[in-house]
Amino acid sequence: MLCGGWKRSRRSPEESRVSAQVAAPLAFPPSPASSDSSTKRPGLRALKKMGLTEDEDVQAMLRGSRLLKIRSRTWHKERLYRLQEDGLSVWFQRRIPRAASKHIFFVQHIEAVREGHQSEGLRRFGGAFAPACCLTIAFKGRRKNLDLAAPTAEEAQRWVRGLAKLRARLDAMSQRERLDHWIHSYLHRADSDQDSKMSFKEIKSLLRMVNVDMNDMYAYRLFKECDHSNNERLEGAEIEAFLRRLLKRPELEEIFRRYSGEDRVLSASELLEFLEDQGEDGATLACAQQLIQTYELNETAKQHELMTLDGFMMYLLSPEGAALNVAHTCVFQDMGQPLAHYFISSSHNTYLTDSQIGGTSSTEAYIRAFAQGCRCVELDCWEGPGGEPVIYHGHTLTSKILFRDVIQAVRDHAFTSSPYPVILSLENHCGLEQQAVMARHLRSILGDMLVTQALDSQNPEELPSPELKGRILVKGKKLPAARSEDGRILSDREEEEEEEEEAEEALEAAEQRSRAKQISPELSALAVYCCATRLRTLDPSPGPPQSCTVGSLSERKARKFTREAGTSFVRHNTQQLTRVYPLGLRMNSANYNPQEMWNSGCQLVALNFQTPGYEMDLNTGRFLINGQCGYVLKPAYLRQLNTTFDPECPGPPRTTLAIQVLTAQQLPKLNAEKPSSIVDPLVRVEIHGVPEDCAQKETDYVLNNGFNPCWEQTLQFRLRAPELVLVRFVVEDYDTTSPNDFVGQSTLPLSSLKQGYRHIHLLSKDGASLAPATLFVHIRIQNS
Repeated sequence: MLCGGWKRSRRSPEESRVSAQVAAPLAFPPSPASSDSSTKRPGLRALKKMGLTEDEDVQAMLRGSRLLKIRSRTWHKERLYRLQEDGLSVWFQRRIPRAASKHIFFVQHIEAVREGHQSEGLRRFGGAFAPACCLTIAFKGRRKNLDLAAPTAEEAQRWVRGLAKLRARLDAMSQRERLDHWIHSYLHRADSDQDSKMSFKEIKSLLRMVNVDMNDMYAYRLFKECDHSNNERLEGAEIEAFLRRLLKRPELEEIFRRYSGEDRVLSASELLEFLEDQGEDGATLACAQQLIQTYELNETAKQHELMTLDGFMMYLLSPEGAALNVAHTCVFQDMGQPLAHYFISSSHNTYLTDSQIGGTSSTEAYIRAFAQGCRCVELDCWEGPGGEPVIYHGHTLTSKILFRDVIQAVRDHAFTSSPYPVILSLENHCGLEQQAVMARHLRSILGDMLVTQALDSQNPEELPSPELKGRILVKGKKLPAARSEDGRILSDREEEEEEEEEAEEALEAAEQRSRAKQISPELSALAVYCCATRLRTLDPSPGPPQSCTVGSLSERKARKFTREAGTSFVRHNTQQLTRVYPLGLRMNSANYNPQEMWNSGCQLVALNFQTPGYEMDLNTGRFLINGQCGYVLKPAYLRQLNTTFDPECPGPPRTTLAIQVLTAQQLPKLNAEKPSSIVDPLVRVEIHGVPEDCAQKETDYVLNNGFNPCWEQTLQFRLRAPELVLVRFVVEDYDTTSPNDFVGQSTLPLSSLKQGYRHIHLLSKDGASLAPATLFVHIRIQNS
């Protein structure tokens, strides 16, 4: 049974008269018979709805282009690339034919399209091709860049412009339009003979494609109900009628009827009643009227301030109806506090695209990190040939990139996604000469972006706020430096420092002491607000606190501080920045749980951004709010100097979270090449917070239905520190004999969750959108 009570309809005679005219379902209106190309070719219907069927650039992409794919100085292969008629995917030729799904990439997975030699690959290997003929397609997640050269500059521009138009239109689509687009693309694929008519066999194929195993008798009954011509073929309006039946949302219809009554339309006052029951802050009649004007599809209903079922669904599928508070998707927090008062999105071994043993180092890894809102990146600097420092993971087989090239990438991309300050965490292994070269590159390439002196001469020791927009801070050693027992100045190598201190790697530690280098004055001068130091103890040093020092420690040491001196660690982090990094023993670049470190107020919790998993899901969820700017204000008890908060002893439960998992919609197939493979989905809700709050509960699984599974199960949690909680919604494919397979997930901060009936938009393992896949839930939060 769905949450909530029944409501009585209260409507004027005029409203009742109009409601009878507009209450008929509007989703997917029948297509009029016509001879245009979109009727003859169903796949073009999607492009027609996007308004791009006549666009010259899109037409050229539909015809296809032979482009050179560039991988190295000698590997240049001509491949055919062609936009699919769904307008959502691009087919490409491969040397060895693979499964159909391996021959396409999706427009929604593109992060950026760059013109000219604007990628590391084209700068290194594209010299033989004019920049005007080159383009780079950069993808979200871990997929490598696609570096291409077209025969002419005009053809390259057609792809640059065409992809830009498709991405812009896709971004502007409502969830309902995406669903329409999605179902018609599958309809086109299921129409095996491309005659724009659907036999029952083709309908069954369509059902398997969209992840539902429907009983043959029930499917045939639906089919015959729509076969008005009685010729065992559906076409035109009959196909649309079948899709309307297939895409019905009974649970939404029940909620709608609860508030609309028998008239089957919502007046503004009834919609307001729904909003108030949802717990919408500040809901007014004017708000309800505005929602009708924004989301109602029927013009007659809109004129009379009425909302139909389709308008109601449009609203619930929109960002305003989603679980994440839309007001929190822009910068809404106080950005004028010291840097130590914020969680700051941070990357470890940023230069790596894979593991830290033999992975590739690339400037593209920095660009991707910045695109994800990262504000603190790491540069592992070593002596290079020709007097030029290089960046790589020392003493391993990882490839090397020039320090200079990385700083140029920082200059060009650091502020593309967020205007707030970036911290360059230098791990310095260079001699004095190449340190001076590093300092020169930082000054000459970054120019006025680089902070080279205290901004407030009256209070030079006070940390600035994130309002220091467009500026870059250097984290590094500062002279005069602390000296080790043998009188040498210690290097910056974090992993080796930890190993030396804990005597875990005696031989390597001895080698470290023998090769430790001095710090050059030129480089030391650039460490203005982020002076690197080891955090060995939490005992306060004599004199005022040194706000401009950044303590670095491994995940193990951070856990030890939290366990043994939780409140002291929290107090330390109210005034000074602390950077936590993964243990060096994580050879495959695996991550640790960042929530443990946030619980103690650590700001710079550095993760391997190149390694997907629940840890990066948590990081994405933590920084999803506040405009995804990479800075999130810590809870008040993690900012107060005399706080008594201890993450190990947070006090009694004070919040109850109840999540009723209702349904899911259009879950992705896990094996697109196997038509009979249908998921058996279950939903797990995970709570990530202080140790006593951490919990997970799951629903039963639904057999053979990834299209519209229904659970209606309630999962309840008691929380002690709700301000720190992240709620992770995970959908898995149940398997009796092996571990469940991942389907999709979404991680959201509890403090930004909206109550009531909400849709949760699912993401893939590497963070890409799985639109139109959603969960539909009811959320209730009660504070004691």
